[in-house]
Amino acid sequence: MEPILEHSTRHVTARQDRIPIFQKAVYSIGALVNQTQAAAISAMVLVLNLGLGVNPALVGLVGTIPRVLDAFTDPLIGYTSDNARTRYGRRRPFIFYGALFSGVLFALMFQLYKGHNEMYYFWYFLGFQCLFIIAFAFYSIPFIALGFEMTPDYHERTRLQGVGNAVAQIAWFLCPWLFTFMYSTKDLVHGVRIIAVIIGVFLTVGGILPALFNKEQQAMHLPKSPKKNVMKDFCSGFAIALKNRPYLKLCLVTFLIFNGFMLASAFTSYVIFFYDFGGDYAKGGILLGINGSVSALCMSLDIALITWLTTKIGKRNTFLLAIPISMIGYALKWFGYNPHYPYLLLGAAPFIGFGLGSVFTIISSMLADVCDQDELETGTRREGTFGAIYWWMIKLGQAAASLISGILINWTGFNVALGSHQTAHTLLWLRLCDICIPIMASLLAIFIIMTFEITEDKAYETRKLLEARRKNA
Repeated sequence: MEPILEHSTRHVTARQDRIPIFQKAVYSIGALVNQTQAAAISAMVLVLNLGLGVNPALVGLVGTIPRVLDAFTDPLIGYTSDNARTRYGRRRPFIFYGALFSGVLFALMFQLYKGHNEMYYFWYFLGFQCLFIIAFAFYSIPFIALGFEMTPDYHERTRLQGVGNAVAQIAWFLCPWLFTFMYSTKDLVHGVRIIAVIIGVFLTVGGILPALFNKEQQAMHLPKSPKKNVMKDFCSGFAIALKNRPYLKLCLVTFLIFNGFMLASAFTSYVIFFYDFGGDYAKGGILLGINGSVSALCMSLDIALITWLTTKIGKRNTFLLAIPISMIGYALKWFGYNPHYPYLLLGAAPFIGFGLGSVFTIISSMLADVCDQDELETGTRREGTFGAIYWWMIKLGQAAASLISGILINWTGFNVALGSHQTAHTLLWLRLCDICIPIMASLLAIFIIMTFEITEDKAYETRKLLEARRKNA
């Protein structure tokens, strides 16, 4: 693939294309809800292994199977949202009811009690997680699509995603402390039940706000066309999305960066607990919490810088600058993991944040540009379908990270029964997996994004052509 050079004119956002501060604030709360469930589950699922003794491979499997279900439900939800025409809009009814039911199911998912066997916990958690995944997809897929269509402007799209993702880092600031809270109660299992109810309430209350207050700006000019064969139309739209080369590149880049990060996160907890602190959950939990909070704070600052840079050097060029910086951060973790000076790990946080920060700010904004290009070529707006497949790739990354990390943790020789007596071989490979996997994934992502075709000039030209077509329609 030949790299594409980007030398674009810097355009200024028109006043009418600016999204009001209140609208951005409400959308940001919705983004916080979206990130909270992911951050919370990744922190709380440790209770299955460390609190209830479930094998890490089974824990990995229970995080993988629901993502297979996503492969079928997410595109269907996206397609239905794209084609819905109600008095409340295309997206908002789905967002409202999705938030309502997902909050309840999240609370139920972690109502675990000691005294049962390993397979009971596996099937209980798997069943409720599958139900939760479906319910939350009814919220998240239309919500993501809503963000794509709130403004037609190239730069304002990035600002919206930047603000939303900066606020969403609150989830990653707080959720690393969940383990410390669980450990401070009667036991981990009791603590996780309490936290699940609190988070469930927030998912519902915070999730319905975008449904009540955000406005759908784009694509309302499109009429509802009767579908003689819904399944044929769905399959056709799905196939068109998968043939869109710029779109597939964005999906693959996100899969690599996010999957690499999630894999590293799975190993980080074990390295901190058993390498830095010799099995001391109390001390390890404090560092885990501080590291997560510092990382989230740094990522918010990174996102602000990334958002500003995109208006100066373009989205793709900013991404190509941000990802190597994150790779430096992962490499620094090798020196940060130090039993004598464990808090050296915090030095890597400002660098690592550029990775996910660029994905959820720049790539999300690029997706909106792809939706415009798709409308120009096909005459159809497919934000829901594009958003569904894209976020399924993210969820697939979570699933792959869950499954692979469980297998690799077993492969390293880790045994929870050994406590502080893990072997030197195990501790070495836990650190190597933590550091090397995201670096290799980032290298592949850089190679792919170098060939992304939609520049700033091309995006503005596409918008002009679309507006001219709509006037003449």
